[in-house]
Amino acid sequence: MRGQEAREQAERKAVMATLAQSSGDDIVRLWNEAGLPSEAELLRGPETGLVTVRGRIGGGGAPFNVGEATVTRATVRVPAGQVGHCYTLGRDRQKAKLAAIADALWQDPAHRDAIEAKLVAPLQAALAKSHEQRRAETAATKVDFFTMVRGED
Repeated sequence: MRGQEAREQAERKAVMATLAQSSGDDIVRLWNEAGLPSEAELLRGPETGLVTVRGRIGGGGAPFNVGEATVTRATVRVPAGQVGHCYTLGRDRQKAKLAAIADALWQDPAHRDAIEAKLVAPLQAALAKSHEQRRAETAATKVDFFTMVRGED
């Protein structure tokens, strides 16, 4: 039982990471194309605020405050009773609300396949394409340094 819960938790985390990294416009477009239900009771938000961003030098040094980031969060309950949450960078309230609804619907086995096939899979493909394009652009600027031995001491 614990193994199954851990797998579901990891899958839910991956779905929410995809939604958080995707653009709000893409989420809205795919949501409308898929005809997914959008009825939900707002329990909190969507509301925008600031969070402190912390860092460590070298990944292991003492933590320090880097600055602040704008975050929008939402919590909803769908008619079936599942509660969904979303925290996303930026001020896009509609994105936060739809991502929270997607989280709640994903928890319902009746909607999980539709959320994954019609929303998450296309978003993951778009993110992968964007990352690959960024890698290609970065690779084009790569400079290979080499040292020539001149024979002089």
